[in-house]
Amino acid sequence: MARRIVLSSDDGPSRSVENLTIDYRGDLNEQQFDAATTGSGPTLVIAGAGTGKTRTLIYRMAYLVETGTKPESVVLLTFTRRAAREMTSRAADLLDGRCQRVQGGTFHAFCLGVLRRHAPTIGFPRNFTVLDAADAGDVISVLRADGNYDQGEERFPQKRTLYSMFSAVINRQEPLDEVLARRYPQFSPLYDGLEQMRQDYQAYKKSHGMMDFDDLLYRTLELFAADDGVRREVAGRCRHVLVDEYQDTNALQAELVKQFASVHGNVMVVGDDAQSIYRFRGADFRNIFAFPEEFDDTQVLKLEQNYRSTQVILDLANHVIDNADRSYEKTLFSHRDVPDAELPAVVPAADGQMESRFVAQMILRLRESGVPLHEQAVLFRSSHNSYELETELNKRNIPFVKYGGMKLSEAAHIKDVLAHLKVAENPQDAAAWNRALQLIHGIGPKTAKSLIEWATNEADDPFVHTDNAPFSNRYISQLKKLLGTLRSIRDPDMPLVEQVESVIDYYRPIFEDEYYEDYPKREPDLDHFIGLSENYSSRRDFLSSLALDPIELTALDNDGEHEDEPPLVLSTIHSAKGLEFHTVFIIRALEGDLPSRYALREKGGVDEELRLFYVAVTRAEDNLFISYPMTQYRRYQGEYMTDPSRFIVDVPEDTLEPVQLVEETEAQEDDQPLLGGDTPAALGSGDSEQTSASAPKQLGDGSDSASRADTETSREYDPRDVDGLPF
Repeated sequence: MARRIVLSSDDGPSRSVENLTIDYRGDLNEQQFDAATTGSGPTLVIAGAGTGKTRTLIYRMAYLVETGTKPESVVLLTFTRRAAREMTSRAADLLDGRCQRVQGGTFHAFCLGVLRRHAPTIGFPRNFTVLDAADAGDVISVLRADGNYDQGEERFPQKRTLYSMFSAVINRQEPLDEVLARRYPQFSPLYDGLEQMRQDYQAYKKSHGMMDFDDLLYRTLELFAADDGVRREVAGRCRHVLVDEYQDTNALQAELVKQFASVHGNVMVVGDDAQSIYRFRGADFRNIFAFPEEFDDTQVLKLEQNYRSTQVILDLANHVIDNADRSYEKTLFSHRDVPDAELPAVVPAADGQMESRFVAQMILRLRESGVPLHEQAVLFRSSHNSYELETELNKRNIPFVKYGGMKLSEAAHIKDVLAHLKVAENPQDAAAWNRALQLIHGIGPKTAKSLIEWATNEADDPFVHTDNAPFSNRYISQLKKLLGTLRSIRDPDMPLVEQVESVIDYYRPIFEDEYYEDYPKREPDLDHFIGLSENYSSRRDFLSSLALDPIELTALDNDGEHEDEPPLVLSTIHSAKGLEFHTVFIIRALEGDLPSRYALREKGGVDEELRLFYVAVTRAEDNLFISYPMTQYRRYQGEYMTDPSRFIVDVPEDTLEPVQLVEETEAQEDDQPLLGGDTPAALGSGDSEQTSASAPKQLGDGSDSASRADTETSREYDPRDVDGLPF
């Protein structure tokens, strides 16, 4: 009888956890350990806020590699490339360099890689252009100018709205009439024209070698359907699929997960149904509930031990999410032992001005007690909710940064430069041609249209001036400079950074003329853009990278560095997801703001707003203040009484402590003690002296000016005695 040699499988762990390099049991809590070291097959990990899901995924990666899985066959799908890079880097630090070979990236980046190899199968060139949202809007503008879609008296949607409509059709997998009925009912009478434009938009992209973000996902699924051999090849390389933030996937991404796992069946998705807040981007939180139905024999695990917040903050979070119509049952409990932790507080203010004074004074008070500005955050539902507070912060010289700003590649001057690079990469890119041409004095939309027609359809070489080209003496000199620049940067031997510098050299006179009011302020962005290009070897990769993962913040978003201290954080709740702060203020907790009046019109909208509030609550580590103005002013209506958010009404006082604000003078006139149980919070006038955030006073100096600049609350301490603060 022949001797047998048994080959170990790459599908799952092949070594005992006790004999491994990493001490998984010692490094992880019991729930994390179970998730990180589970066997093969489908697994759903419900990870509550602050429970260490990232750490668990990192250890899962390391565990798979350490137990014999080839790192190249592990696929990590995230929603930002930065998250994927950090996870693979930390896994490599934990184990060894093999983890750097894990295929980590976004859904879009992974699909882009597949399509670059196989795009001809579905009728696209391999060097197709990736359109960001603004580029797609430009293409739609070109189509609209050429077509007769908006006949009739009804007002036709703007290009951004059109792109949002068409995007929803793809990423939600819904017909346009349903999208219109649910989200844009005012445009339902225009259905015929809109549907024709949508079809023309799809055809235009294909004929000009373009894909927008939704296409990267949709066309990958189309590719798999067209060629099952490609599907088997791609899925065969995905021995283990790991997905982060699964609650934020849309219909296409959920289907892609199924396709990637269709050969080996090993897939772990990690997410929290309670933190699904991106429905406006197409995310469908139902995916996380459907996962066990889509994958037979799914193992469902939970992470409930929170490492961020005090238990009293988690008690409020648990209370909030208990009111959701649908959720996975879980109860967050704190790893931190904080005796006498402060209850979350609800703070009604007489009006918006008083609310802003309270927040500003409390921020300064906390800062003087040792909580830096950057460890405090003010969160709100919509950007406009913070305008009154921003005025108050500026008055008190409190530095702040507001998140939710423009991306570098969305700034107009950077898009100008990008347009030239895109034309050089893909001469059929009509939208990029349109932007580059109309920067030239003497070329308007009509002339640009005829030049684009010549460049994309008639010219043998669009970068060479010929006698039969439709050129005019009005702009011929500048156009020759443009074509010469584009021709030179198409030299395959020219390094990318030199290409970018060449375009900017050509563009600089245009830039200074186009943005004459503030071009010195925009100039650092051009230098930053050149620096970014040094990290890439090819123009195609550079353009794809910027489209898929725009760089945050431009020089226009920051008026200089904050040299004295890192600033206070102001942020929409959506932008704060994944962050944490010592102290959190949630402002404008009103019906109509949180929940948003717009969300109330949509099915499931209230539940999404509830989850948004839950996300805001769980950003806080030690202190949480929830405030709202009791009166507001509306034009033509005058002052009116507001309604507090339904999410804070009827919450027990032992979970959410009520705080009363009174003016400091009123408290003194009433001769009320400043220590003790039911004392109202007293507000300083805030008008007598401004406190500079760059020059903190000595703690406990007892000065009158310090007391006037501080917030005084109803808890059992003298708010003017810094040493008495329990923070």
